Amino acid sequence: MKRLFLFLTLGLLVASAQEPKKFAVRKPSDEFVGAWKLLSCARRTSTGEITYPMGEHPMGRLTYDAMGRMSAQLMRPDRAKFKADDAARSGSAEEKIAAYDGYTAYYGTYTVNEGAHTVTHHVEASLYPNWVGSDQVRKYEFSGDRLILRVVNTGAELVWERVR
Repeated sequence: MKRLFLFLTLGLLVASAQEPKKFAVRKPSDEFVGAWKLLSCARRTSTGEITYPMGEHPMGRLTYDAMGRMSAQLMRPDRAKFKADDAARSGSAEEKIAAYDGYTAYYGTYTVNEGAHTVTHHVEASLYPNWVGSDQVRKYEFSGDRLILRVVNTGAELVWERVR
């Protein structure tokens, strides 16, 4: 009986030594996964002026999931309410323009290019119709619990903080 036990134990040791070890390898996209709160949204114009398209204290949420999906919503916190308070969301043309200008939202999938330090949002749906079907490329940088996204062609920089 002792021989059988010794033989089985030795066999298991040999088999486990030959089994390749599996280590969890983090992909660059793993750092993105989760929810992010918008801290700032600033744009530097070609003349060097800094503007705040969503106000100086914007609100926003950016989410990335492990399956490669993402969504983003950004809002000016000082958007005026419509005068009419009805379920049909009816408002004057001016009210609708102001509401549209103070909010943006889109969703789709995303890919990360670690070498270029870019994340590309592949837009499936958007409040801004011209983005539907487009790829929105952002330079990224992580700093502690912060994610900094830069839109190269517009000079915009968005700073997000991980939501815990």
